Amino acid sequence: MSQWEGIEEFVAVADSESFTKAAQMLDTSVAQVSRKLSALEARLGVKLVQRTTRRVSVTEVGLGYAQHCRMLLDGLAEAEREVTQVHSQPIGRLRITAPTTYGESVIAPMLMQFVARYPQLELDLQLSNKRLDLIADKFDIAIRIGTLPDSSLIAKKLTERQQYVCASAGFIAQYGKPTHPAQLTDYPCLLGSSSTWRFTENNKKLSLTMKGRLRCNNGNVLTQAVLQGNGIVQLPDFYVARYLQDHSLLELLKDYRAEKETIWALYPQNRHLSPKVKLAIEFLSEQLAQGKFCPNSYNGTTW
Repeated sequence: MSQWEGIEEFVAVADSESFTKAAQMLDTSVAQVSRKLSALEARLGVKLVQRTTRRVSVTEVGLGYAQHCRMLLDGLAEAEREVTQVHSQPIGRLRITAPTTYGESVIAPMLMQFVARYPQLELDLQLSNKRLDLIADKFDIAIRIGTLPDSSLIAKKLTERQQYVCASAGFIAQYGKPTHPAQLTDYPCLLGSSSTWRFTENNKKLSLTMKGRLRCNNGNVLTQAVLQGNGIVQLPDFYVARYLQDHSLLELLKDYRAEKETIWALYPQNRHLSPKVKLAIEFLSEQLAQGKFCPNSYNGTTW
């Protein structure tokens, strides 16, 4: 048995804590992964993982061995990249998932420019508000917004977004304006998929459950509703910044703005991080840092 045999399978299982996900990562069968790992354990004379009907966990010995194995695989991958020079020309299919509206208005235009640079690159962009499984669905990158659940995925911060509470000038002229978030219960509000609006007060987080005259799970629809004077809304900057800037909408409760939410790029813990993934994440980060392809910024002018 080669000293290399079973190492890639073991590291894939250690990273994903799943034989099924490891097989998907390596594009092989679960039986093949299990056979290679069992053979490796037999050769070493130690137990590397604990298998139960519910989960797979790495043993204490396996954790240290996995760390060494990752370094070996990283070195091998780097050697192959140096030989083939693929690091300069990303090729193949790049599969990315992003939230629907943010992906459509911000991420997609950037990716169009990115793939235009590399003729041998094929983009598969899936826009969905569902948290798709990167490994099971074979995505290279997922764009996520807000707090991330614990996982084995690597997360890189791309940028931040701000939520704004706003209304039209006509609405404010008719109803007046609230001076504290608690007063919003006295106003007609426009709700998205969640009834919870978030604020900060005295450097503490404040969450309120709102009731509204209109509910829709589409931010563009809510934007049109607030522009037409139908109520007060809380929406992220990429929906309303341009209208706040030209005063079509007016920001309310500025002193109680919620904390900014982080926008992340997630990718699997893969020793062979391909050039297409590395360069795509770097490109998105650079473009977002420069504010490119984003709606007109809002400078915080109050009404």
